[in-house]
Amino acid sequence: MNFQQLRSVREAVRCRFNLTEAAQALHTSQPGVSRQIRELEDELGLELFVRAGKRLTGLTPPGGHLLPIIERMLLESRNLREAGQEFLAQRTGLLSIAATHSQARYALPIAVQEFRGRFPEVRLHLRQGSPQQIAQMLLDGEADVGIATEALSDYPQLVALPSFRWTHSLIAPPGHPLLDGPLTIERLAAWPLVTYDSGFTGRNRIDQAFAQAGLKPNLAITAMDADVIKTYVELGMGVGLVAGIAFESERDSRLRAVDAGHLFGINTTKLAVRRGAYLRGYVYDFIESFSPTLTRGIVEAALDAVPENPAQAVPREAAAQLVRHAEQAPGRLAEFQFSAG
Repeated sequence: MNFQQLRSVREAVRCRFNLTEAAQALHTSQPGVSRQIRELEDELGLELFVRAGKRLTGLTPPGGHLLPIIERMLLESRNLREAGQEFLAQRTGLLSIAATHSQARYALPIAVQEFRGRFPEVRLHLRQGSPQQIAQMLLDGEADVGIATEALSDYPQLVALPSFRWTHSLIAPPGHPLLDGPLTIERLAAWPLVTYDSGFTGRNRIDQAFAQAGLKPNLAITAMDADVIKTYVELGMGVGLVAGIAFESERDSRLRAVDAGHLFGINTTKLAVRRGAYLRGYVYDFIESFSPTLTRGIVEAALDAVPENPAQAVPREAAAQLVRHAEQAPGRLAEFQFSAG
């Protein structure tokens, strides 16, 4: 048994049993992947895949049972390499961060700047995607840290920790009627709306607020990032709803903003790492730079704890500890909030 055989099984599953795509991901040939899988099956004495001729169509019951073990073995082999590098070169390496556009554009720059000043020899790789893509990057080992508002807590294989809270803002050109007087869901429903795609940056809260009022939003345009939304609002395509952190009065001088937190509630941006992953020291430093409440001790406690509920991304004790820290910390730290139960 060898790691190439294990990787071949894992990639075959990731590529939905397409061995040509699996071979491309592994930088080898399709016959080579088939051979690695067959050799492992012969050694184990059972078939891992259902076959139709030479084509793989799914996992057998034994294959489904053994796949998590294979994934854990590959994760631990990566952890072993990372731990070795920790002792050989403590201040060099690669930090891969996956974030949505809004987080990468508006929430990350200060933390990245601070981190680069402290660890100039660590290469930073910033990847952007949807919350679901970010979760998959973490699960596949392609990212060390993931940052998003939506979805990260839906994966029990991830430890998702609250980093900061924010509200939506209404944006519109100067003089727009919605900028004067109380902002209500009824007034907002009368105007074309430009906002985020489903599953991005608190969009679920927007949909829920309209539904609870018995109204449907007049969606003119939806987009994945705030910069696109602001562009179309400037062109007169409608009024916009964006994350409050995405509005910068100096840069967005042709727009005005009004807080809409009373309509859509408070959103929490989550920072996630893969459960069971070995994090090098500088990863903990970056996490704390981004979210000072998330100290190394807090993150390690969350990684080590076993969730009482498999769907609970943050274990109860780690959650309670974070709440205690948030309550004791001044200023921005006190904004951290989530359920410990």
